[in-house]
Amino acid sequence: MTKLLLKLFIKNDINSPEGRSKAGSLSGIVGIISNIILFAAKIVIGTLSGSVSITADAVNNLTDASSSIVTLIGFKLSEKPADENHPYGHARFEYLSGLAISAMIAIIGFELLKSSFLKVLYPESTAFTIPMAIVLLLSVGIKLWLSLFNGSLGNKINSSALLATAADSRNDAISTTAVLIAALFELFTKIQIDGYVGILVALFILYSAWSLAKDTISPILGEAASPELQEDISALLNECEMVLNFHDLMVHDYGPGQRFASVHVEMDKREDPLVCHELIDNLERKALDKLKVHLVIHYDPVTIDDEVLNGYKAEVISFLEKFDSRLHIHDFRMVESDGHTNIIFDVSFPDDLKGKEKEITTKLQLNMEEKYGKKFYAVITFDPAAFNIK
Repeated sequence: MTKLLLKLFIKNDINSPEGRSKAGSLSGIVGIISNIILFAAKIVIGTLSGSVSITADAVNNLTDASSSIVTLIGFKLSEKPADENHPYGHARFEYLSGLAISAMIAIIGFELLKSSFLKVLYPESTAFTIPMAIVLLLSVGIKLWLSLFNGSLGNKINSSALLATAADSRNDAISTTAVLIAALFELFTKIQIDGYVGILVALFILYSAWSLAKDTISPILGEAASPELQEDISALLNECEMVLNFHDLMVHDYGPGQRFASVHVEMDKREDPLVCHELIDNLERKALDKLKVHLVIHYDPVTIDDEVLNGYKAEVISFLEKFDSRLHIHDFRMVESDGHTNIIFDVSFPDDLKGKEKEITTKLQLNMEEKYGKKFYAVITFDPAAFNIK
């Protein structure tokens, strides 16, 4: 079914901006139709049977339909091209739509929690019927399919919004199964647990809202580059033999397809600067073509043929390796002065070592003085480890 829908509604490359938008629209339309059908069926069954958990599940489906509408609107708005006031485009609307969905789910979850709690205080029997069982089983099947459908689309276009929708559909299938179990349990034992199951469903909805909000807020706040993107950029830069090292990777995510990044690359200072410039331009073009990332590369010329400098550098690396194996340096240089030597470099610095900068600097200076018998001053820039890839 998924392949048929993709073939019918998405004619272009699914990873192109147009294909991505159509995939989001398709997901929204399918979700709206499916959830409205399930809401109508469950609200009738829940009302006739007096089951608050089924009614709660029905309202959850209505919320899902509303969420699909928001998803549809979000993808449409994210299509808007860049303009004078928004030069980076409008792709973050996809993230904002996910945030709006999480808020809607949270509000419904609180209302369902309240009504289910009242059912616990004032229980009423639930009339189990064959139509009820059929509707609930049908709901589980449709929700499992929606989970697979949205998961497939989300993976194809790398959409956190669609992957969250897939997870929500999977959760709905689990909660509906719980409602069916509660009805069967009361049928055979005459023990009413409908209100308690309604509470569990409501708590599950609230948890889904929290998880979705967390996933959508993170890229808006400015999360670190994903390990996959780091690996892709690393592989791209390693293709160029003249790149000796690279560091200070910063990624700014303005929404799917609108990622901007910068990185520093080290090259031998003896190489022709014009040749280095041309190679860097080529790498930037490849990043946009292959990774869909607007990459800006800063050129760091480094000295590799100075035996004294290399000796100092090796000693610094050895000291830092013993202090903490996660400490890696770059941009190493030295300045010789009368009576002392300045060693200047940046170090990739994990968050959990914050507060130890002065200790590292002091111990390193003492180590260098003992090793070489002269005064050293260490001028260290402590960079966040998240900006440095190895």
